[in-house]
Amino acid sequence: MTDARPPGDDKAAFIAAARSNDAAQFALITEHYRRELQVHCYRMLAHYEDAQDMTQETFLRVWNKRESFKGDAALRTWLHRIATNACLDFLEKRDDRTPVPAELPGAGSEVRYLQPYPDRMLPEDPQESAVVRETIELAFIVAVQHLPPRQRAVFILRDVLGWPASKTADALELTVASVTSALQRARVTMREQLPDRRLDWRRPAAHELSDDERGVVKSYIEAHERNDLDGLTALLRDDLRFTMLPDPGTVTVTAKEAVDGWVSNGLFQRGYDDWRCTATTVNRMPAAALYLRTPDDPEYRLFTIAVLHIVDGRIAELTGFDATDKPWLGLPATL
Repeated sequence: MTDARPPGDDKAAFIAAARSNDAAQFALITEHYRRELQVHCYRMLAHYEDAQDMTQETFLRVWNKRESFKGDAALRTWLHRIATNACLDFLEKRDDRTPVPAELPGAGSEVRYLQPYPDRMLPEDPQESAVVRETIELAFIVAVQHLPPRQRAVFILRDVLGWPASKTADALELTVASVTSALQRARVTMREQLPDRRLDWRRPAAHELSDDERGVVKSYIEAHERNDLDGLTALLRDDLRFTMLPDPGTVTVTAKEAVDGWVSNGLFQRGYDDWRCTATTVNRMPAAALYLRTPDDPEYRLFTIAVLHIVDGRIAELTGFDATDKPWLGLPATL
């Protein structure tokens, strides 16, 4: 998604609704852009609930500024400009929305406020979906958080949305030279954060899960439900990166160390050994929703969601999220 114009009637209808103060028609037009604006806010903020809030804030600002839209630019461009600045204003007021030093030695920094993004809320537009996987995967979202907010905005507008430097400068009230400098610094940081990933974010990338990924998720679920520790160990790489949010500590461990750690923390012990799991996806990544039934409970209750980055048939990264009290994930609360 660069700056392709929506249907001509969209812009004209927007201007007409703005001039006539037709709130219902105005809402109908802007709602068309909700999902892509929410993804944009999520890339800026790495937090699904914050992204929802800032998307709503964007629509409020759009209504208040409706008479300033003259149709000189694409409506999509104008909306993204407002959304970007809403996120920047939010970040300016929050001191808990930046990476923090990890508590464990050698772990660098971590993004404890990271939340998963439900695939059912991703844009339905085929052009946006074609590029969305690699720019919404957890590793990318975490890497972007290591950029200062304005530099982050420049990077997303320029290298993800494909805006020219002049348009980006205008949206952020910067000079073109400042935008160019900020983008160069951002690219250096992204290469440091994602040394093994491609950095051409505007080139279309497949977003369907591979048969290999589906097979690993199936094996992971079966091993989990059987409490098969050897089976789980065999699925993990020996340089596994493991995170369980919101708990601190992203660690790189061997497969055996990972499983031994889970057991020592009570998993697969009495009370935490009756599992049912379902395959799902978040952030265009394979995942397993884990449901636990405790001895006195007749139902399996949603416990965590394990998001998997799979390389050559094994799990290279496992990010676990507390999935309780998060209806926006779209997962049933019980099985």
